[in-house]
Amino acid sequence: MADQANATVLIAGASGFAGALAARIIDRHPYFNLSAITSRSDAGKPLSELYPHHRVPLTLEELDLDRHGDVDAAIVAYPHGASAPLVAELLEGGVKVIDLSADFRLRDLATYEEYYVKHPHPELISEAVYGLPELYRAQIAETDLVAGPGCYPTAAILTLAPLARAGLLDDVVIDAKSGVSGAGRGATQKTHFVSVDENVTPYGVGTHRHAPEIDQELDAQGAKGIQVTFTPHLLPLDQGELVSCYVTPGSAEVDDIIELYEEAYAAEPFVDVVTRPPGVRDVRETNLCAINVQEDPRTGKILAFGAIDNLWKGTSSQAVQSLNLMFGRDETEGLL
Repeated sequence: MADQANATVLIAGASGFAGALAARIIDRHPYFNLSAITSRSDAGKPLSELYPHHRVPLTLEELDLDRHGDVDAAIVAYPHGASAPLVAELLEGGVKVIDLSADFRLRDLATYEEYYVKHPHPELISEAVYGLPELYRAQIAETDLVAGPGCYPTAAILTLAPLARAGLLDDVVIDAKSGVSGAGRGATQKTHFVSVDENVTPYGVGTHRHAPEIDQELDAQGAKGIQVTFTPHLLPLDQGELVSCYVTPGSAEVDDIIELYEEAYAAEPFVDVVTRPPGVRDVRETNLCAINVQEDPRTGKILAFGAIDNLWKGTSSQAVQSLNLMFGRDETEGLL
């Protein structure tokens, strides 16, 4: 392990949107040192050639743990199924790991294999902590393996967690919308401009793999056995995400519910309870989640809106928030 004042960090899979942004944040971080960035498809290219706006002065390399494994931490931005074997090797070498794939998000193996692939290292699932600091701050600080949440679950869970804890989530519909970067660099490059521009399209209807992840975490917050109705939509934006959640809360008064949210997030540095429904521009390129809660007086439903930047709070900056906690740093360090 590196012996120095600052911790060294490897970004594996840095040619994708999430890995490249993680490299940018770590490169500017006052405590972490960006040790190396790797890519299976773009080795030999400067990251600034792929992403000039990130201004990271390193060249992508082919991963070789004999050369790259002597680090304090790693952020792994590999596809689902491909990530777990590398995570296992890094943990064996004493490296703290944040995995951005879904390989360790779901606690039930059968559910993971239903929605993804056969799990390469199921023995590690129980070691992982779900990487949502607002819910698992103490556990993240003690673990060596953090499972980075999906971007939709990040927004949805933060937007609904106070209601789940209060027992007010009997029925939930989540209408979610995201920019095209949420599909990843490879899928985005294959998406024809004319199919996205001036259009909005639902996808993964009734089958989206983030639904059981949302169910799992809302259940853990007190909404036992919940199954949300979740439908994502693709918007002609590069990044940004909005979830509109429709909840039947029983007899609870909206003023009490708003107070519930204000109390729940009063001390959270990256969650803002706001007075109007947020837009994605309100949180662009930040680690913030902006939440607004209102009542529909005609139906009695609670309308809860949450906005994040899917690449930042939804993925990479949230990973750094967790990494700060894993190293005993202020969780806002390098993110404000």
